[in-house]
Amino acid sequence: MQADRPFLGMLLMVGFCILAPMGDAIAKLLGSVMSVGAMVMIRFGAQALFLFPLALLFRLPIPVGRRVLSLIAVRTVLHIAGIAMMFSALKYLPLADALAIAFVMPFLMLLAGWLFLGEEVGPHRLSACAVGFVGTLLVIQPNFAAVGWPALLPLGVAVTFVGFMLVTRMMAKDVDPISMQAVSGAMALAVLGPVAIIFPDWPPLSLDGVGGVGLGMVLALGLIGTLAHLLMTWSLRFAPSATLAPMQYLEIPFGTLIGWLIFRDLPNGPAALGISVTIGAGLYIIARERHLSRQPQPGQAPPAA
Repeated sequence: MQADRPFLGMLLMVGFCILAPMGDAIAKLLGSVMSVGAMVMIRFGAQALFLFPLALLFRLPIPVGRRVLSLIAVRTVLHIAGIAMMFSALKYLPLADALAIAFVMPFLMLLAGWLFLGEEVGPHRLSACAVGFVGTLLVIQPNFAAVGWPALLPLGVAVTFVGFMLVTRMMAKDVDPISMQAVSGAMALAVLGPVAIIFPDWPPLSLDGVGGVGLGMVLALGLIGTLAHLLMTWSLRFAPSATLAPMQYLEIPFGTLIGWLIFRDLPNGPAALGISVTIGAGLYIIARERHLSRQPQPGQAPPAA
């Protein structure tokens, strides 16, 4: 077991917030030529391919035991569902809109961490999440409902990833993140691979179009997604989910910038205001947690001058 180090956990979460929308942008580019199932299999196949050798190289313990493997299995199913819904949403929605709709997740995660894990949620964290949530509402485009049912997919992403984060937090301090992610990638392939082989013509898992995609794009989809979620897993190893919840709002401005650079999707006035609000909430919680981490704990001598 390791003691919490909130500031380090938040820095790792910032890395996730930068890399995750980069992976989503690649998935959006590939979505026009590949099925969602093929992209998900590539994503998890790369995860297993990259991380199992690292686990063996550094002699990291591979998770064993019924409880741990059961939790990893639940986590993997939630991860598959969340990524599949996000990749599907990106076929219909701009990157910034999809992220903004999904960002009811940190607010839900804050409440779930309090209800199910007994994590402390003080007024400052709750206020930061509330302000960030208001910013999220401003980012959501008023006419997103016109897109139809795909606009509901990011809400499903939010619900599944709340469960994903809570399960990860339950075992993050007891299982090495690299080994956990490697086993999770193998489990995903064990579930999706046979289905793709048995039903090769089923559109959601069709492998048609994979051969026409550049190798660099395919590797980038798997590598960036793997590294992003590895950073997220590491962050939960050092900080409670209630602390990290406001930080995840930073994924919206990063995603908006990436969406503009690649797809020229520029947010309107209310969305720009919402992005500013989310950045402010994230910076506030970073400064506060860094200040608190420097304060002596009860029964601990103050640091030397």
